[in-house]
Amino acid sequence: MRPPAITFSKLVDKLHEHYGRPAPPVSTDPLELIIWENIAYLASDGRRAEAFATLKRSIGTRPEQILAAKHSALAAIGEAGILPDVSAEKLLTIARIAYEEFGSDLHSVLKKPLPQAKKALRRFPGIGDPGTEKILLLTRSYPLMALDSNGLRVLCRVGFAEEQKNYSATYRAIQDAIREQLPEDYDSLIRAHQLLRQHGQGLCKRSKPRCTECPV
Repeated sequence: MRPPAITFSKLVDKLHEHYGRPAPPVSTDPLELIIWENIAYLASDGRRAEAFATLKRSIGTRPEQILAAKHSALAAIGEAGILPDVSAEKLLTIARIAYEEFGSDLHSVLKKPLPQAKKALRRFPGIGDPGTEKILLLTRSYPLMALDSNGLRVLCRVGFAEEQKNYSATYRAIQDAIREQLPEDYDSLIRAHQLLRQHGQGLCKRSKPRCTECPV
């Protein structure tokens, strides 16, 4: 496989020139970031943001508040996506794990050695290895280059690695390919995460990518 025709930093700079400065993360609280991933299944970012704002306003995001809420109220919020009852059950599971296993405070988890922090975060529904790295990055706990499926797709298409047989193998291949090129500061890593995600959602889509409009 040929090496990519662009460096990682140049790629991110071009995306920044095209899209402008990305919006700040929705939260820097680890529990709220877990809730965000589960609050509305297969919802757009806009719909997910509305559901998250409704939860914070009408119920709250602390474990005790969610556990005290009616299932119907949580399901109504989950209607921003599909399978609202499943979303409600996930929120209750998240709150129960946070309350019973972590004393309603996940900040202590972020201070653990990296393997232990990841293992603790994987206890929650919807959080795999990429999700743990996203939480640890956005909470500024570990300077990791977190990638979602959109960012991963962009980096594959510009030539950093070939897509493998499964998602985990592709994720590892991309991480290996970019490791030596990554910035070390949180601001740059978060900017890269958000811009790659935005590009994958907007132009570099899985189907019908708009390549003629691509700034890269």
